Amino acid sequence: MSKLSLEQVKLYLSKVPGWKLVEDRMALSRTYHCRDFSTAISFVNRVAEMLEHDNQHVEIHLAGGTVTFMLATREAKGLTGKDFALAQTISKVS
Repeated sequence: MSKLSLEQVKLYLSKVPGWKLVEDRMALSRTYHCRDFSTAISFVNRVAEMLEHDNQHVEIHLAGGTVTFMLATREAKGLTGKDFALAQTISKVS
């Protein structure tokens, strides 16, 4: 899958509410605030189950009840349509 231009990325952002562009990493990011640590772990596990079926892997940061996902396609060295599809999938789990 080919790397999207900055203009394409900004256009696609409207399709993934709550996600933001981290320009210096050319990645998508979204932070979720859960009630507590165990709820955050359950959320991460649900996302992991969904993504494992598609053989997708993301960067996940977990601190207390806060979970942050960071998406980018390493092979493309930036964002692709696959990353936006992944963002939509993660949003459905929340």
